[in-house]
Amino acid sequence: MQIKFVEIKNFRKLKSVRIELADKTTLFVGANNSGKTSAMDALKYFLVDTNAFCTNDFTLSNWGTINKIGESWEKSQTVKDSQEHTLAEWNEILPALDVWLKVEKNEFQHVCHILPTLDWSDKELLGVRLRYEPKDVDALYKEYITAIKTAKETIEETRKKQDKCAVKLWPRSMSDFLEKRLANHFEVHPYLLDPKKLNDPDNIGIAKPQPLPEASEFLSGNPFKDLIRIDVISAQRGLSDPDNVLPEPDGRVGLERHYKGRLSGQLRTYYDRHINPSDDMVEASDIAALEAIQNAQDEFDKKLREGFSEALKELEGLGYPGVTDPKLIISTKIKPIDGLNHSSALQYEVTSPKSESWGAPRLPEEYNGLGYQNLISIVFRLMSFRDSWMKVGKDGKKAAAKVSEKNFFPPLHLVLIEEPEAHLHAQVQQVFIRKAYDILRNHNNLKEKKNLSSQLVVSTHSSHIAHECKFDWLRYFRRLPAINEGEVPISVIVNLSNIFGDEKDETQKFVTRYLKTTHCDLFFADAAILVEGPAERMLVPHFIHNYFSKLNQSYITLLEIGGSHAHRLRPLIEHLGLVTLIITDLDSAESTGHHASKQPEKGKNLITRNATLKTWLPVKEQIDDLFNNEDSNKIKKYDDFFSVRVAYQVPVSVSMNGTSQEEALSNTFEDALIFENLSIFKALQGEGIIKKFKDAILQHNTSANLGEEMFKILKDGKKAEFALELLFLQDPETLKVPTYINEGLKWLQDQLEMKQLEILTLSKNQVPPKQGS
Repeated sequence: MQIKFVEIKNFRKLKSVRIELADKTTLFVGANNSGKTSAMDALKYFLVDTNAFCTNDFTLSNWGTINKIGESWEKSQTVKDSQEHTLAEWNEILPALDVWLKVEKNEFQHVCHILPTLDWSDKELLGVRLRYEPKDVDALYKEYITAIKTAKETIEETRKKQDKCAVKLWPRSMSDFLEKRLANHFEVHPYLLDPKKLNDPDNIGIAKPQPLPEASEFLSGNPFKDLIRIDVISAQRGLSDPDNVLPEPDGRVGLERHYKGRLSGQLRTYYDRHINPSDDMVEASDIAALEAIQNAQDEFDKKLREGFSEALKELEGLGYPGVTDPKLIISTKIKPIDGLNHSSALQYEVTSPKSESWGAPRLPEEYNGLGYQNLISIVFRLMSFRDSWMKVGKDGKKAAAKVSEKNFFPPLHLVLIEEPEAHLHAQVQQVFIRKAYDILRNHNNLKEKKNLSSQLVVSTHSSHIAHECKFDWLRYFRRLPAINEGEVPISVIVNLSNIFGDEKDETQKFVTRYLKTTHCDLFFADAAILVEGPAERMLVPHFIHNYFSKLNQSYITLLEIGGSHAHRLRPLIEHLGLVTLIITDLDSAESTGHHASKQPEKGKNLITRNATLKTWLPVKEQIDDLFNNEDSNKIKKYDDFFSVRVAYQVPVSVSMNGTSQEEALSNTFEDALIFENLSIFKALQGEGIIKKFKDAILQHNTSANLGEEMFKILKDGKKAEFALELLFLQDPETLKVPTYINEGLKWLQDQLEMKQLEILTLSKNQVPPKQGS
């Protein structure tokens, strides 16, 4: 049994999304404020802690509808009316989580209580909707009308006495009323779903959850009890807080305690649950330990009696206790858990070459780094979750004593981990994500067996963790701006498992290796810039910093990937819907023979060898066509929220002699930069390639001759040396940005400003709650 996917509706910025879960590990990735935390909270709130909801969890654009419901109640009804109210007017705005399960034939006994019809087939999915809704609409109606009527009458009476009333009394609206009364009137109700009415998301990725029939009745109890065991490791782990352990959540079966606090606190909990020899379930192996405890207790009692004997005699001399009063006796009770019940129960041994002679020194756990503590804490919790599921040790003995639980395990174990990367070094992050699932399966009843399933869901901001995962693990949270007036920015989720098709696809292998090698943060950026070579990689960030302030404030990822390979990232860029600027080279060549490289000229039937220009944008091969290309043809618009633009060398006007202007044609970033900064390069006092360029400028009087000479110099391929020398000799702030790059960066800044403007314009009209990241 596995959760195939979940659909979340009306929860914060997740207006309507589908999240497909991988068979083993699923990783949530995306830019800040894209909805990752909202998705994890939705899973926690609906499946674990149903009392955690607040009004801020309703999608902000639904608040207006909620207030209109209150207004319609005020206009049409009074408290004395007996008319019944239904959920119909609430249906489209209620937070909901649809869970769709894939169930095998041999697991029918686990799911008979959630079968939609008697003719259900195991080829179909099983769906359950958990919806946060009013318990009793009539009761909600009556209390709301009473409250708002009282508030209005009080204001009116005050106005009669004082001519005005500046105080705003609660409640001012339905949303204001629910801020205080939500928990009193709302709770999670489960409903069965019809697999035959399952709809696919639209082409943007917005889910289409099926509507419930009008006569739908919710199920009693928890439909996932004894079906799914759910454990959570939250982002806030409180490692620096001693003894910070949350209590068991309201005793529901299958829900694990949310461990927090120092490792010693987790150690005590694990000991008490699985090992404690003084537990009611005593095994033969416990006898020796219990006997040692009893002997220690007797010896300690004897010592205490001797120590307190004089004090007790003195009390008796005062006439207390009396003849008929009980006599005072000092006695102790030693429990094994007491030995762990302190902050130094867990220590770290510091090894030393001299340790053998005088013993290795030890330090309390708080003296070790937070990163190491965090790693051990998460791993230990995963082990504890697994052992509790498998009823290891004393936990199993207790379960065996109950006939209803004997030899029974929930067939599915779902574990949620938020941001495991906190305080962890990059290499440790990678080790963790590789090993986490294996830890959950490291039990004889699990491992490669199919009858019991584990699914791990992790949210992260770490590119190191993301690059360690296969593409079919990744779920990318894509931000969309508000589409219509009165709405808010939302998110959709992109499943990256099918980007490249076959897992053996060469493009997928290349992209995977490339992302690992470059450690780029493509999955977490606001936009991407693909550049041709090392010179652009070093200088473009300076151009952004000096000339594009708004762009400099955005989270831009810059990837160095040549024009012959940039198009290989196309499937990934298109799936992510990530606004991208491609800064590439013309790469002019002869159209015949072996297509040898050639300095660009007009009217010479030259072509480009750049695969990106030929196959992605602008899909042109002739150099003359590329030179004459309109700017609009350099942009590919996929939808209203996502475009890609290419920037390559274009003809520019330069002055070789300081007076007259002539046209200059460039082939690479380096010669384009020089042509537009001739006066600077003419005065540079450098060596190597910089000196060669300076000499070429001084020796040639026409742009065509200078272009030919620079073409020869650049054939040596010392582009990185050029950028490093230039940074050493010249402040990049004084350089003019090459025209083609300037046009591309301006376009990118406009794209991001447009998205930001849509959000800012919206926020002037509405003040949203924090929607999560």
